[in-house]
Amino acid sequence: MRTRRSVRPAQALAGVLLTAALTVTGCSGAGGDSGSSLADDKAAVAPERGQEAARDGAAGDAGAGQGAPGSSADGAPAATPKATANHVVRTASLTVRVKDVPEALEEARTATGNAGGYVGDETTRRDAEGHEHTRVVLRVPVARYAEVLAALEGSGELVERRAKAEDVTGQVVDVDSRVASQRASVARVRELMDRATKLSDVVTLEGELSTRQADLESLLAQQASLKDRTSLATITLSLSGAPAEPGGSDDGPGFVDALAGGWDAFVTVLRWLTVAIGAVLPFAALAALLVLLWVKALRPLLRRRPRAASGVAPAPAPVRPGGGQEDPAN
Repeated sequence: MRTRRSVRPAQALAGVLLTAALTVTGCSGAGGDSGSSLADDKAAVAPERGQEAARDGAAGDAGAGQGAPGSSADGAPAATPKATANHVVRTASLTVRVKDVPEALEEARTATGNAGGYVGDETTRRDAEGHEHTRVVLRVPVARYAEVLAALEGSGELVERRAKAEDVTGQVVDVDSRVASQRASVARVRELMDRATKLSDVVTLEGELSTRQADLESLLAQQASLKDRTSLATITLSLSGAPAEPGGSDDGPGFVDALAGGWDAFVTVLRWLTVAIGAVLPFAALAALLVLLWVKALRPLLRRRPRAASGVAPAPAPVRPGGGQEDPAN
């Protein structure tokens, strides 16, 4: 009984002292918080990135520590986590030899369009032998990837096939988490801007908001790229024309072959003779013109000059039987 009576006054005294201490602390804290709330918020903006990085690292460590299924950190049974969908980037490369390249390319376009995809880059060229080669990039939904791939393989003779599947689930989850954190960070800075009253505070917060907004846009671009790569598979199709089939017989040349070869040789010789005659004809025409000029004009003139110089009259021309005179030059 004495022990109980001595304990009760001690407990009552301790309670009175604790109450008084809390009252004094509350009064002093209330007076200080009213004047420094905005300053504390601004001071929290600068190290906030480091805190977010630390939180991300702590979350990763916690995830590693909770790797044991069916148990929490303290050993108590945990709820079954929701299954995460797999995100896989699928790519394939096909080389197919076909008889008609334009026709096979049109079939590939039709199959891609029917599957809900689209045609990307396309390149067509011809080699020295006249064979056509076409390279086209096709984007098809992942759900129809196997179907379109099988249709393209059956369009001709398959020469080469390469397929690749890359699991990017970790990247997708990481980028999604960072996007959510960055959006929350941007929202907090905007909240502080709405509460700021000083011009210097507004300028500082605007610079911080621009930086965080740029980081958010970069993360959104990464997120869109991953979504495009995981939702649409990429198929690179190379089409080449089939080479000419070899002759069906290996026997020696027959009469028809010899006749065709002789005719080709005759036509070739005739063509070259025609070319030679055409090349010589201008010179032959000039030579004939010079000979005609010599016979008709220069030669009689040269014969008359010696007689005129000696002073002898030319003999009268003999009379022809028909009554005309014969030319003395003849």
